[in-house]
Amino acid sequence: MTGRFGRLTDAVLGGVRAARARVRELREELRTSDEPERLLVAPLLPGERLRYVGLASLRTSQTHRAGSQLAELMADEIAEALDPRALFGLLHIVNPGAWLDAVMTPVRFASGVLLHPAKAAAVAAGLAEQAAPEQAAPESAPGHRPAHREPLPLTEEQEAFRTLFRLSRYRPLADQLAEIAYRRRYVFSGDLATLAGSLLLFLDRYTGTPLAVTDSHLHLLRMGRRPDEGRPDRRQPRLLWSVPRDRVARIDSEGGPTRLLRFPSTVVFDDGSWIRIVNPTTHDDQSRFLAAVEGIPGQRPAP
Repeated sequence: MTGRFGRLTDAVLGGVRAARARVRELREELRTSDEPERLLVAPLLPGERLRYVGLASLRTSQTHRAGSQLAELMADEIAEALDPRALFGLLHIVNPGAWLDAVMTPVRFASGVLLHPAKAAAVAAGLAEQAAPEQAAPESAPGHRPAHREPLPLTEEQEAFRTLFRLSRYRPLADQLAEIAYRRRYVFSGDLATLAGSLLLFLDRYTGTPLAVTDSHLHLLRMGRRPDEGRPDRRQPRLLWSVPRDRVARIDSEGGPTRLLRFPSTVVFDDGSWIRIVNPTTHDDQSRFLAAVEGIPGQRPAP
């Protein structure tokens, strides 16, 4: 019996050692440099020393992508099936109008974007000129929900806020923001009127949004994936969101020597809000990020 148990233990340990060796080999295959991204991003941040630029999301299999989209669709359907008044109750929103103004405040602070309609439209569209006006969905469109026949009245700043996040002008902004908060409540502290909430809005609205770290700030970029080898790099990165480094209270990162992809980190701000971000990148890129945020308190994975 002891001999069999010993052989089983040896076999298990041998399998673990082989798996670790394979992980090390794959890490070497996936080793990357962020130099192309640094060259593109540096002009956006004059006067700041760039310590890290994240790589855009890695391509995933169609199966994984379809599963993620299905899960998100189900979450959307559940959220939109709820009466907005019920959402307000769940989120302890007493005055939706005042709450909307409170949500706009951290966005105004952190985005570095002047909330003016033309400027917000340009950032939202990723173009130099104003984005095309939003078109109302026809009444006969599949899945269309009854909407106001006329756009709701908004102040100039509210219109810029709506344009920046491409929210509908035919439904109350507070209702739409409540749905976002409810849908994402498990991955952030739950209050959109915080720094974590403002960051969540940009992550919810945009895709391909890597972080950049400087000596003074954390920035969120809109950049897109690196082109395939041999193709010209025509990316034009844009700055979406910024926060001073001293407003980041801690960063707790998960990982380990056997992890290859998808590195979760929880970022906590000095207003008490937090957000959990999963970085779908390589171990090499994650190591650069951890080196860049050295000095910010928090848990770090074992090397």
